[in-house]
Amino acid sequence: MAVEKCDFKTGGDSMDRVARVSEIIAGSPISFDDAIRVGFERANKTLRNITGMRILEQRVAIEDGRIQEYRVRMEVIFVLEP
Repeated sequence: MAVEKCDFKTGGDSMDRVARVSEIIAGSPISFDDAIRVGFERANKTLRNITGMRILEQRVAIEDGRIQEYRVRMEVIFVLEP
């Protein structure tokens, strides 16, 4: 996991915030979009102050010549509480 220090400007005032990045993998039998949604909804139950996500990788699980699951590896970015 990485920790990023960010300097956000709002209305002329500078406010220091620290963001953390957590990597997760999510899957869905429906689509990549659905796998992203599943991952976000699960992360949102545990992590507060999510500000963004970055999709790092997309894969599929294949069995008997058919796609069984769409998988995404993603970073979830969230701001740490003061």
